[in-house]
Amino acid sequence: MSRENTGTSEEIFKDTQSGDVSPLGLPRELVEAVELMFFAYRDFVSDPDTILENHGFGRAHHRVLHFVGRRPGMSVSELLHILSITKQSLSRVLKDLIEEKYIIQETDEHDRRIKRLLLSPKGHELHRNLIDPQIRRFQESLEKSEIGTLEKWQEFMRHLTNTETKIDFMDDAGRKHQL
Repeated sequence: MSRENTGTSEEIFKDTQSGDVSPLGLPRELVEAVELMFFAYRDFVSDPDTILENHGFGRAHHRVLHFVGRRPGMSVSELLHILSITKQSLSRVLKDLIEEKYIIQETDEHDRRIKRLLLSPKGHELHRNLIDPQIRRFQESLEKSEIGTLEKWQEFMRHLTNTETKIDFMDDAGRKHQL
């Protein structure tokens, strides 16, 4: 989608003023969409960031709490796959959450090499406190949007996700979906 900028700076400036092309020579509408993603993400994580900071945690802790909360009993290996991070990075974050009693780590009853992860009651409370403002933000945005917006947004986000890193996950009803 890129285009070579071969004209003079004055010609490029005139071209970008037409409304269709950004100063980068890229479609203005898509550059603006990227900017909206930056701003939306910044605002979407701002409330949880404040809560996490009060606990001495960061966004990696948030992601671990979220996915362990969504899939109680998941293995460390499954979590590594979902997060696409190194064992070393996950070990540091898990250590913090286990030591602070937000996550419980249990040995699998059939295979003692497998460690299963669960949120403790304290972990459930923190996870709920982190996700509540994000859910409110979605609800407020959906109230201002057309019917069907959420489904279209979910479809778009699935297409935006790299196909080689897509994962299967379970929704709350136990139905399997491919992200």
